[in-house]
Amino acid sequence: MNKLNLAVIFGGKSSEHEVSLSSAMGVINALDKEKYNIIPIAITKSGNWLIGNEGEKYIEKFKDQAGIENGISIEESKALVPAKSKNISEYKEKNKIDLVFPILHGPYGEDGRIQGMLDIVGIPYVFSGVLTHALAMNKAKAKIIIKNSGVQIADDLVIDKDYNLEEIQDKIKLPVVIKPAELGSSVGVSIAKNEDELKKGIETALKHDKKVIIEEYIKGREFTVTIMGNENPEVLAITEIIPVISEFYDYKAKYEEGGSKHVCPADLPKDIQKKMENGAVTAYKALGCNDLSRADFILSEKNEPYFIEINTIPGMTPTSLAPEAAKVEGMNFTEFLDRIIDGALNRYKNK
Repeated sequence: MNKLNLAVIFGGKSSEHEVSLSSAMGVINALDKEKYNIIPIAITKSGNWLIGNEGEKYIEKFKDQAGIENGISIEESKALVPAKSKNISEYKEKNKIDLVFPILHGPYGEDGRIQGMLDIVGIPYVFSGVLTHALAMNKAKAKIIIKNSGVQIADDLVIDKDYNLEEIQDKIKLPVVIKPAELGSSVGVSIAKNEDELKKGIETALKHDKKVIIEEYIKGREFTVTIMGNENPEVLAITEIIPVISEFYDYKAKYEEGGSKHVCPADLPKDIQKKMENGAVTAYKALGCNDLSRADFILSEKNEPYFIEINTIPGMTPTSLAPEAAKVEGMNFTEFLDRIIDGALNRYKNK
């Protein structure tokens, strides 16, 4: 059997660079080496491409910083760049790539830009297409589509640097959740219970994005639903997320040792479980997701599930939420990755 030439792209110019590196290390370690020739491709924080052996050197150099927010400086990231670094189209001319597994979180990787580039150079890839990633990354626009599909969402408003605190408080009551409009991993996210926290939270979010989404705070339990497949997507076991060291599932709770507790399968009444599963699949289909996504919900104190956002390239370490849900369904991490890759290959075959 011929091995599949599989390029794993990671890193990138977003503030989720270190999270991406952590996910890529998990994927590369778990991939079946009997099935795949793995081509590591690191994109530095300045946008340089390190392919093959150079990509491997990048992983080795920064493996201890994986998952640590701002653990790698731009200067350190550029340090391994050779005098003439290639991009993927130059590499493709001399080497075959059958499929790309992009593990790029946040802007430039999860917002459709890398997918558009791969479409242009004619290289198939895992996960959703350009439009889906672009819409899902923009939390406010994704919520408009999801709401129009009949799924309950928390109220929100979008602001920029010319905001007015009084106008905001007239339109949405405190407490609120403040987020950069196009970022993941809870980077720049905060909860504001008074005007001072509102201003501080907005200024923090504006450091990461030109637009900020201010969302009604729903007090309740946090859940995530992993969805796999294409034409007939299926839901894996629902996971409840219980933050241990933070008030909500923020960056520390996600990536620090013991930061949160995951309960999978979640303890939910059957009717609530079904409602959440249906909402997740509806969101998945409405945005046109492929292969894998993860939808996040808050279950209010009145037992009403509210859709929060959808992740089109979920975290992919062995202990990340989607692989954990797959494990409950009887798939180890290697089998889970095989299934994602097989789904993508079949999708391209049937185009």
